[in-house]
Amino acid sequence: MEEATELGSLLLDVGVSLLQSGASCSRIRITMRRFATAYHYDAHISIGPKSISLTLNDEQEQPVFTGVHSTPAQGVNFKIISGISRLSWDTVEHKLSLQQVRNELNRLLSLPHYPRWVILFFVSLAGSAFCFSFGGKAIEMMITFGATFFGLFIRQEALKKKFNSNICVYAGSLAAALFAGAFIKAGVNINLEHAFATSVLFLIPGVPLINCFTDLIDGNTLNGLVRGMNAIIISLAIALGLLTAMLIYQLQ
Repeated sequence: MEEATELGSLLLDVGVSLLQSGASCSRIRITMRRFATAYHYDAHISIGPKSISLTLNDEQEQPVFTGVHSTPAQGVNFKIISGISRLSWDTVEHKLSLQQVRNELNRLLSLPHYPRWVILFFVSLAGSAFCFSFGGKAIEMMITFGATFFGLFIRQEALKKKFNSNICVYAGSLAAALFAGAFIKAGVNINLEHAFATSVLFLIPGVPLINCFTDLIDGNTLNGLVRGMNAIIISLAIALGLLTAMLIYQLQ
C-alpha cells in the first residue's frame, strides 16, 4: 500500500510536469502507464486542461491509490518531455527503484534553461531567417532581427512581472511592430510585409495548435478544444498588437 501511494504521487508529478511542458494528452497517458506497468500496476488516467486525476489498480484489479494534481500554468519545454520519456524507458528496461526515478525526475525539473541572451539572439536570428524566406533583403532582415529581439525582451519582462500571458503576447507583438514600423514611418525603403509581418512570428502558438489537432484526433475533445481556443486567443493578441502599431503609425 505504501508503494502504491509513493508510485501514485510520483506518477501525478510526472503527468503534471509533462502537462506543464506542452506534451499532448496521448503522450502523457502513454508515459504514465509505462511507469505504472513497470511496477505491475494498472493506471486509469483522466487529463483535464489544467489537472490530472489518477487511479492505480493492483494485479487483483483492486484500487490502491486515487489522487488529483493540478498545474497553474503551461508552457513548452522539450527538454523535460524528452527526459521523462527516456526515464520511463530506463525504468522499464533497468528496473529502477521508485527513489531512483524520483531523484532523476527532480534532477530533470531542476535543469536550468538556456541563458536569456542566447534565447534572445537565436530567436531573433530565426526571425530574420523567416524574413529572408519571405523574400526580405539584408536591411529588412536586420530590422526584423532588432524587432524580434525587442519584442521578445518586452514579453519576457512582462512575464517576469507576472502579467496575464495573453497580455504579455500583446505587449511583445506591439513592441516588435512598433520597432519595425518606426523604420517604415521614417521613410526607410523596406517592404512592409517582409519586415513588419515577420517581426511577430516568434509569438505564433505552434505547439498549442499541434496539440489541439493531436488531442482532437485521439479523442481528447475537451483538451483539444481548450488548447485550440487558447491558440486562437494568442493569435488574436498578436493581431491586436500589430493593429495597434498600425493605428499609431497610421500605416495602411
